[in-house]
Amino acid sequence: MTATVFLSIAAGACLLVTAAMWRILRATTRRLDELSQSYWQLKYEIGELRVQLEGRGGSGGAAHAPPQPRPPGGEAFVPLTSLKR
Repeated sequence: MTATVFLSIAAGACLLVTAAMWRILRATTRRLDELSQSYWQLKYEIGELRVQLEGRGGSGGAAHAPPQPRPPGGEAFVPLTSLKR
């Protein structure tokens, strides 16, 4: 009798944990969909802005931008494009 009660309690606990995990999974899926939609929206807007910039006669890149001063300290970020030259 005690084994049956223990198994019933364990099964009930498993059902509760499963329901909680299902809810978390659904919320995570919704958030992933929102983030994916935001990503593609931003990608589209960047493309539109790039087209507008090129239409105005802009260079569209930072190749002609003046070099920025080096930050204080021992290390600085070096973009890979500058190493290829």
